[in-house]
Amino acid sequence: MRQTLLALTLSLSLGMAAHAQDNPIATTITDQIAAFQADDFDTAFSYASPNIKRLFGTPERFGQMVRDGYPMVHRPAEVTMLDQRPMDGRIQQNVMIRDQSGRVHMLAYQMIETDQGWQINGVQLLRAPELGV
Repeated sequence: MRQTLLALTLSLSLGMAAHAQDNPIATTITDQIAAFQADDFDTAFSYASPNIKRLFGTPERFGQMVRDGYPMVHRPAEVTMLDQRPMDGRIQQNVMIRDQSGRVHMLAYQMIETDQGWQINGVQLLRAPELGV
């Protein structure tokens, strides 16, 4: 079981990294997700915007919010970067995440550019498209 989880994490990380190399916004998101997978909330918190850091105050509180409110981000089975679009001076990166039980979640990451590079200024859970007839 442990080897299977390690193999899954490695393949997920490699797949995310290959797509993200040419896209600094996608790199920020995939690096944060990799930090969540490692339970490295200090690193995950470093990708958050100043507003998010002020709101949560500590990496531990931030990590707890993600575990409780966004479990699909904490432990995804699959991450796919979708379209990007400008919105009011920011960039919205849409992401599809398949969770460990196979459910698909659509998320909109609000990204801002800071002196530290691209940072995540918020994540909104979108309604997943209906599948089937």
